[in-house]
Amino acid sequence: MKRLIPGHALILTHHNADPDAIGSAYALQQLVTLLKPSASADIYLPGGATLLSKRILEELGVTVLDEASIDDYELLLIPDTATLRQLEAWGDLVASAEIPKVFIDHHSPHPDVSKTASLHIVDEGASSTCEIVYAVYKKYGFTPSSTTARALMLGILFDSRHLRLASTRTIQSVSELLQIDGSMEEMLGLLASKRGRSENIARLKAAQRMNLHTVGGWTVITSTLSSFQSSAARALIGLGGDVAIVVGRNKKALKASFRSSEEFHDESHIHLGRDLAMPLGEKFSGAGSGHPTAAGYNGEGDPKEFIREVLVLLTALLEKESSLD
Repeated sequence: MKRLIPGHALILTHHNADPDAIGSAYALQQLVTLLKPSASADIYLPGGATLLSKRILEELGVTVLDEASIDDYELLLIPDTATLRQLEAWGDLVASAEIPKVFIDHHSPHPDVSKTASLHIVDEGASSTCEIVYAVYKKYGFTPSSTTARALMLGILFDSRHLRLASTRTIQSVSELLQIDGSMEEMLGLLASKRGRSENIARLKAAQRMNLHTVGGWTVITSTLSSFQSSAARALIGLGGDVAIVVGRNKKALKASFRSSEEFHDESHIHLGRDLAMPLGEKFSGAGSGHPTAAGYNGEGDPKEFIREVLVLLTALLEKESSLD
C-alpha cells in the first residue's frame, strides 16, 4: 500500500456511512500522512452519513468535503465498501478512473470491486473494516493518535455489536486502542442512541404487517416499511423469527434489511450478505452486501416482487444445504 501513496488521495465510502465506515476513513486519512509526510488525503461521503455517524464526526472533529472532483486526486482509498453501487453515482466514476484504487473491507468481495481495484485488502474474519485498518497501522509500526484510536474503536464496537460478535483478535485490538485513549464506558456512550417515537412506531407497524413463512423448517418473517428497516428487522428477530426481511420504498429507492439469528447461520451456513443480498443486488440492479447475520439492499424493485424473490432464493439455499447433510 505504501508504494501507491501519491501527493493527494481521496477517501470514499458507502452511502449512509456508519461508524465503521467513517472510523476507517478517518484512520486512513491519518495513515496517508504517516506513510508519506508530504502527502494528504480528503474524505468525501457520496451518499452521506447516518445520524449517529454525523454525531461522531462532530464529536471527533473530523472534517469531510461537501463536494469533490475525482480529477483532483492521484489515488482513491475506499474502505468498507463491498460493491461500486454503494458509492451511488460515484461508482461509475471510480470504475472508469485511471488512477490507483485501494479497497479495504471485511465483507464478501464483489466482482466489480475486484475487477477495478489496484489493491484489494479483504478479511472476512475481521469484525469490522476498522479492525483491518488498525492491523495495517501495526504492520507499518505506527501507533494511532488518540483521536484515531477513538475513531477505530467506535467502528469496531459498532460493527461487532458492542463486542457480541468479537473474536479474540477483536478483543485484543480494542484493549490496545483503549490503552491509547478513552474508556469503554465513554465509547459505548457515544454509540448509544435512544430510539425515538417514530422508530418505535415503525417497529410496531412492521410487527403489525408481518407475514410468517416456514422455509426449510425455519421461521421466516417478512414485512414492509418505508423507513427504519434495519431496526424493524432486528425487532422481528427479537420476537422469535429465525430470519427477518423488511422491505420498503422511499422517494429514491427500494431498501431492504435482512437479519438472522446466530442459530440460523450456524446451522444453515447461509451468509446473508454473500448468499442473499449480493445476488439480489445483481437481479434487481441495486447494491446488496453485508455480514453473515445482517445485510442490506438498496436499489430498484417492487417490494412484493422483491420479497417473493427473497423467499425463492432462501428456499433454494436451504434445499441445497439440506442435500449436503
